[in-house]
Amino acid sequence: MQLTMHKGRFISFEGSEGCGKSTQIRLLLEQLEQGGRKVLLTREPGGTVVGERIRDLLQYTPEASAMSSEAELLLFAASRAQLVREIIAPALQQGQWVIADRFLDSTTVYQGLGRGLDLEAVRTINRFAIGEVEPDLTFLLDMDAAEGHERAKMVSQAEGRSDRMEDQPPDFFERVRQGYLDLAAIEKERIVIIDASHSIEEVHLSIQNSLKKKYDEFSA
Repeated sequence: MQLTMHKGRFISFEGSEGCGKSTQIRLLLEQLEQGGRKVLLTREPGGTVVGERIRDLLQYTPEASAMSSEAELLLFAASRAQLVREIIAPALQQGQWVIADRFLDSTTVYQGLGRGLDLEAVRTINRFAIGEVEPDLTFLLDMDAAEGHERAKMVSQAEGRSDRMEDQPPDFFERVRQGYLDLAAIEKERIVIIDASHSIEEVHLSIQNSLKKKYDEFSA
């Protein structure tokens, strides 16, 4: 499938575990829909039948605890490739707003920097998976890695599920946070850093202000 330039708006949310992405995505989704916009919400891994099977394998299958970093990288890429071609690209072609709960930056940071895989190989695999479909704007919700990790573990315990990605040692999440910040410093035009340690309302307001600067129609 050839992926061409899109007509819609593509916004992704990134950040370490427990940074509050789900809450902020929900608030933005509600705001856009109330404004009469057609919005598609996706998550990674997942979003398609193929992707959801991969998600279960990556996050919740006990037998996958010994999965190699290389296999993990390729599974994330496979989920993303299917999501782009089956869901995201068609929606953007129809002029929809697409909000992604994680996209290619997660793989760059988690597998490239967190796992220590070759960054050039990660970038090549990422590019192959997404084609030309890249977010117009990315919100990086940044907060202390240890605090975010504790938040995420509390949510998982409340839900009664153990998440393989959350069972990593503290230094893994420190590398992830720094990796995101380094990436944001390189891609200043696309990635906006939001201080996620503030209140829910303050974080949402910061996101709104960034959208108004980026899109004239957002405040219309």
